[in-house]
Amino acid sequence: MTVLKADDQRKSILIVDNALDDIDFMSSILKDIYRIELATNMEKTLQITFSEDPPDLILINIMMPEKVGYHMCRYFKSIPETSDIPVIFLSSKSDEEEEKMGFELGAVDYITKPVSPSVFLARINTHLQLKSARDFLKDKAEYLEQEVARRTKEISMIQDVTMVTMGSLAETRDNETANHIRRTQNYVKLLATKLKAHPKFKNFLTDEKIMLLFKSAPLHDMGKVGIPDHILLKPGELTPEEFEIMKTHTTIGRDAIISAENLLGIPVPFLRVGMEIAYGHHEKWNGAGYPEGLSGDDISIPGRLMAIADVYDALISRRIYKPPYPHEESVDIIREASGTHFDPDIVDAFLVLANQFNKIAQKYADSEEDVQKKWPLK
Repeated sequence: MTVLKADDQRKSILIVDNALDDIDFMSSILKDIYRIELATNMEKTLQITFSEDPPDLILINIMMPEKVGYHMCRYFKSIPETSDIPVIFLSSKSDEEEEKMGFELGAVDYITKPVSPSVFLARINTHLQLKSARDFLKDKAEYLEQEVARRTKEISMIQDVTMVTMGSLAETRDNETANHIRRTQNYVKLLATKLKAHPKFKNFLTDEKIMLLFKSAPLHDMGKVGIPDHILLKPGELTPEEFEIMKTHTTIGRDAIISAENLLGIPVPFLRVGMEIAYGHHEKWNGAGYPEGLSGDDISIPGRLMAIADVYDALISRRIYKPPYPHEESVDIIREASGTHFDPDIVDAFLVLANQFNKIAQKYADSEEDVQKKWPLK
């Protein structure tokens, strides 16, 4: 066999045969067009096939002892590293059962000796071209898959930034801090994850829906951008008339999200969940909430989850009209409101998770600088 340089870019063919005359004959046909590797046993075959430069095609003499060719083909086709390498069987006799077995094992061709050099070359070339086409399509598919993953991640990041930005826009006029968004996001996700196996919630709280809840949670109070400052920032108790205006922030938020979805012209799952959160998180389990006075399971699940997350955070946080309540007292208040303000099943989950809620609150605690900006000392 001709010695070739390491940088030879020609296709490589591994000839597996224990008959030296046959090896010489096939090599003489192929060596001027392809790089040739030779193996006379399984050990050498495996060494070459699993090297840093594996063959592009393998020719195996089916007449090798103990049908080793069949065993090698079966093995190569069973593992990802070699399953794409085409295998051609060579035989000195025509046997329909052997041919059938070869194709069932994954061989791409079965050539009977003696071979015509021109036909032999044509069949080799055909299978190498097919392999090149498959490799191209595979590489293209992998590239497209990576590109789709990259674009999907990019879109997801844009969604995240958009949600937080829209939520923060409301908070620039409200008496809350930016960390309120981060805390309530994580409260909602924690509750939803806990409840995903609950019989009442398992059909709704899929992993995908939980992620949408996390992404959409910052929209819960976005409608407050439409509330006048003298009401939104009032340090004392609101009058009945002012409270009616304050309640409209749920409808303002819902309508803004619907308008955004209409502009896109297609339903957007994370916007739809955001709409349910914005519109439903002030409803109460006993029907005494707003904007529609819904009760029980008629309240959307996103709204019920956010109700506890939002109230807990409001209780533990300083507001212009109140000091922060201790964690334990806040938990007691929510426990006592089970079945009146809140869904009892969600309250049960909250009580189990209360310590984790506290950890989230500490992780995303408001800095003293944030507090002073919102509530400067008089």
